[in-house]
Amino acid sequence: MHHPQRRRFVLASLLAAIGAAHAGSGMGATREVTIALVLKAMPDPFTMAMVAAARGFQAHSPYPFKLVILGIQSETDAAGQIRLVDTAIKQRVDAIVLAPADSRALVNAARRAVQHGILTLAIDNPLDADALREARIHVPYVGPDDRRAAKRVGEYLARRLHAGDRVGIIEGVSSDLNAQQRTAGFRDAMQAAHVEIAATETGNWEYGQGRLAAASIIASQPGIRALLCANDNMARGAVDAVRESQLTGRVLITGFNNSDAIKPMIKDGRVLVTLNQFAEKQAVYGLDVALQACVEHRDQDDLSEYIETPVVLVAKDIS
Repeated sequence: MHHPQRRRFVLASLLAAIGAAHAGSGMGATREVTIALVLKAMPDPFTMAMVAAARGFQAHSPYPFKLVILGIQSETDAAGQIRLVDTAIKQRVDAIVLAPADSRALVNAARRAVQHGILTLAIDNPLDADALREARIHVPYVGPDDRRAAKRVGEYLARRLHAGDRVGIIEGVSSDLNAQQRTAGFRDAMQAAHVEIAATETGNWEYGQGRLAAASIIASQPGIRALLCANDNMARGAVDAVRESQLTGRVLITGFNNSDAIKPMIKDGRVLVTLNQFAEKQAVYGLDVALQACVEHRDQDDLSEYIETPVVLVAKDIS
């Protein structure tokens, strides 16, 4: 993961300031820009929050722009998302803000967009650095440092554990860089605490698969002390698997995303901690970067390589 080169906080007061500054620059006469926001798992609350924030940003933007929202229904339909990127290319949009369903599979689609002169950047999940080098393109990433964020979750859990305890990891789609980084961050924290990672299962970001993964770990690893889940959907599945195994309170569970569905579970202790990675800000930051680049007539290679967005831990004892 590259170190952040800058951080942007696009808040209501800042939007007003940006609008005032650029109104005086004469750039307000620029033709209307069209930006495609290409997402995954459209029914997921995380994605729905992105969509709502994107529409809010469009409504209050100092520059009028057309927003085209495209998305696949699942987490793993990379082929469908590639078709949506190609649709955006055919529509001759000015920029594409992409939440990749697969960090490698979407690289060629991104390359086609860049070759057509469309500014392209990734949010939520970065594109694979090696694949980008092979494709000879530069696609910025706007989002959190997932490894460092997951390490913070793991460190919080480690306060409840002892050296020699055994835990399991339920990870996201294995081809996604954000899933890989979260697993690495969990491992960093457990290694530092001298806690053994007894099993790792893939839950593909989904409740049902997370539940099955948790049940598998519980069955194969008696005495497991905790399950570190790479998102809240899988954490909810783990909660049910733990309850069905009559281990509630004995197996600690962590999440990631701070979804509305997880909040009551944090409150009553079924989930120890989650992490708010601000879906809304990721969408807004991504759109803001793309819009400003279009207005300023910047090239793809002029964009910063990494723009970090904030995260915060969410737990019952954290105000």
